[in-house]
Amino acid sequence: MVVPTLAAGPTLLDCIYSLDRQTRRDFEVIVVDNSGKGLARQSAAARFGAMILENESNAGFGAAINAGFRESRAPFLSTLNDDAVAHPDWLEHLLAAAESHPEAGMFASQVRLAGQQRLDSAGMLICGDGSSKQRGQGEPPAAYMRPEEVLLPSASAALYRRAMLEEIGLFDEDFFLYCEDTDLGLRARWAGWKCLYVPEAVVEHHYSQTSGQASPLKAYYVERNRLFVLVKNFPAPLVLRAPWYTVVRYGWHVVSMLQNQGLAARFRASGHSPWQTVFIALRAHCALLFSLRTLVRKRRAIRARARLTAGQFRSLLEAHSITPRKVAAL
Repeated sequence: MVVPTLAAGPTLLDCIYSLDRQTRRDFEVIVVDNSGKGLARQSAAARFGAMILENESNAGFGAAINAGFRESRAPFLSTLNDDAVAHPDWLEHLLAAAESHPEAGMFASQVRLAGQQRLDSAGMLICGDGSSKQRGQGEPPAAYMRPEEVLLPSASAALYRRAMLEEIGLFDEDFFLYCEDTDLGLRARWAGWKCLYVPEAVVEHHYSQTSGQASPLKAYYVERNRLFVLVKNFPAPLVLRAPWYTVVRYGWHVVSMLQNQGLAARFRASGHSPWQTVFIALRAHCALLFSLRTLVRKRRAIRARARLTAGQFRSLLEAHSITPRKVAAL
């Protein structure tokens, strides 16, 4: 169990306390402190028996998870955001599903928005431009009570099989923040691993506590990293078609902002200029150009171990797709 933290605030203690109350007891908790200030050690987290790893600076989400994984030899890796609180039987249900489905390498939780009877995620969906969004976000949990195969989990509360990670590699640390779980999930899918949604594994999540729901920091990394996901993982015909989806999504962001709805409206309501979104998009595309050679090299490595054909992977994406309009509305 790896819990990355940056602020190591009160939500971290709530998170660790929820793990201390799990009905399944055969696991270890590793808190990876990205604050560079030893904040986790200064908190009460260690009193619950958690191992604390400290980075000298903020190494990013993926690097924190990878550090915890390398410290452990457990057959499964579970990830939990420090602003999430797990129900007592959360881990028990995830491990039961993993033990019953050896063909699956990833397991998605039912992640609820804390204090609300609405979902944060029930797995993840993918758009034609590489954008990923939470499946069922904002909907009632009762609509997602059936165990089923989904595209990939949100790493805010997930379980991964060690054998899968040793085969495909860990989280890509170049992503730093956001979409690294999408990238890892798609790499796993190329390698033939499945993902199962486990609705009984419930977590309450305080969404985007670290960087804010509509901050420039989040907007930049989400936009840059969806381009990274696209170039690394999408079949070539879909990469060529992606700019059309991007233009459509941008258009719906404008419409949503004018209607005072969606992420673009929340970004503007936070005091940010619409022109700042244009700058962020340009900056993200420039970052793609600077990283293109590395991304192409990683793309080739993914294809070298692929068990799915490009056609099979395309069908998989289509089966778990989300429209540009819906992406802009969330």
